[in-house]
This record gives sequence, structure tokens and C-alpha cells, in this order.
Amino acid sequence: VILSRDAAQDRELQRNRQRFRELRDIPDEKLTPEQEKELEVLRTQFRRRFGERPQVELDRDLRRALRQESEMLLGHILKKDRSVLELLDCNYTFVNERLARHYGMTNITGGEMRRVDLPPNSPRGGVLGHGAVLIVTSNPTRTSPVKRGLFILDNILGTPPPPPPANVPPLEDSEKEKEGRTPTLRETLAVHRENALCRSCHNRMDPLGLALENFNALGMWREKERGQPIDSTGKLITGEPFKNIGELKRILVTDRHLDFYRCLTEKMLIYALGRGLQYTDIETVDRIVADLEKNGGRISALLMGVVESAPFQKRRNDSVVNADKNRRQT
Repeated sequence: VILSRDAAQDRELQRNRQRFRELRDIPDEKLTPEQEKELEVLRTQFRRRFGERPQVELDRDLRRALRQESEMLLGHILKKDRSVLELLDCNYTFVNERLARHYGMTNITGGEMRRVDLPPNSPRGGVLGHGAVLIVTSNPTRTSPVKRGLFILDNILGTPPPPPPANVPPLEDSEKEKEGRTPTLRETLAVHRENALCRSCHNRMDPLGLALENFNALGMWREKERGQPIDSTGKLITGEPFKNIGELKRILVTDRHLDFYRCLTEKMLIYALGRGLQYTDIETVDRIVADLEKNGGRISALLMGVVESAPFQKRRNDSVVNADKNRRQT
């Protein structure tokens, strides 16, 4: 379904499948000669498409490799004490033969995951080019610029939008025939943003998510959607323009790197403390962000900043508190 959508054949495929089911459910003795011929034509079309289209299956081996790619990137940054900005943009990744084939890479054999240097201007470096992130921020049958944009706002820039209002119509309701063809997702989102209720949040999310539109819902690279060239240009709500995912990543690691430092620090501190942050934690976050900037973003500055912070050093051990309370009660 995903590949058919890219080739602008999804609606035709849906109609043919529905018609095939209708004919298949008719008992053989009640099929007319015309219906038998139509059924055979549909079968032939399905077989031909199945044979011609690249076979993609999100099986166990591929899912494991996708997960390990992101885990190994973080592990490499930890072991080598690299900059946390390499989580967003770097010139390498980790793949095996199965994952490399999924990404369209060549000359990689074997099932062992390994570091691979990427060619110049490759879109794969960093988590925004990882299939694991691209798949979980997609819908089952298509990409979701909204989910992908939300991921960047929430996990990289630290500026999540408010929850969506109730009774928001599905995006598919905005699909209308455009000049005799099915519109692209960018065109559908433009119609969706005509609703004033949706415009304010989507103006922040959509440009970021659309920068990733060259990756389909399976994380595979594509040049067209529904037969139309993909337009990945946009700009941040703060005004920085970009033409593609490469330029967006460069903006994130240069102009907006302090936003990422702060967002990552807050999330790491929340994880370490086991609670949400309070206003009294602002000074700690500011100090860790300053140390990250001073040390070129090295991950050791982040980890040691959290471990040596007052909130972490003086956090309450609930198990000890509860044990002491039980002793007093008895």
C-alpha cells in the first residue's frame, strides 16, 4: 500500500481489491462469463504487480536491525565521548546487509551490524534518518508530517505544541482532486491549515515534518509521492529557511543547538530523578547546558552534570523513606 501510494496507484489498487473481493465471494456456478474474465484479469494484475514491485517486509530481522542502528549510535557516542549533536547529524551510521538493502546501500554483506561511513550529503546520518524513528512517526499506510514534526518539536527543540482540539477531522477528509490528480500530502496539509483552529499548531509542525517527506512510511528514500516530485523546503517558526533534510539538520546543530542541549538535559534529568522538573530545577538545567556548551557538547558533560547536580545527589529514596515509616508505625 505504501509503495502504491508513492506511485499514485493506491486508489486504483483499493478499487481493484474491493472489486476482486466482490467477484471472489460469488459462487463459481453463478459467475457470468464476463465476471470470470474480469476476475482473471484482476488476478493477473495482482501477480504482475507483486512480481515487479520491490519486496519489502518489516520482519523480525529488519526490526532488530532498525532498533540496533539507533542503539549503536548512542553507544558509540557514549564510548567515544562524542558530541551529543552527532545524534542529529553525523557522517556515519550502523547497518548490516539486511538494513543496507532496505536503505538502498550497496557493497555491504553479512548479518553483523557495523559502522559505515556515509557519502557526502547523505540524509541518513543522525536519528532523523534512522528507519526506526521514521517508521514510528508514520501512519500504517503513509507518512505523517504532523507526527514527525511533533517528534522534532518535542524531543529536539523542546517546544511541544498544545494538545489538539477535540473533534479534529481526519486529514484524509481534506483530500480533494487537484487538477485531475490525487494531491500530495503537502497539498492536503495546506488545505487542512485553512481551518483557523488548526493553523497555529500546524504552522509549527508541518514544515519540520515535510522536510522528512523524502523518507516514506518504511524509512525508504523516495523522490516522488503520487507521481509528483517531493518538495521538502520550509522554515522554522523562528524564521530559518531550509531546502531539505540536510539543511534542517545543519540548522538544528548550529543555530538551534542550545535548544537541543536544553531539551536533552531536561529529559535526562527527568529520567535520572524519576520525577518531573520543578521551578527549583531551572538553575541546575542552566548550569548543565552551560557546561555542554563549554565542552563542545561532549556527552560526558551531560552525564556528569546530572550525576553531580544537587537534585540528583539529594533525591529522596522512597524505599528507605517507606521502610522508616513502617518501622515507626510498628
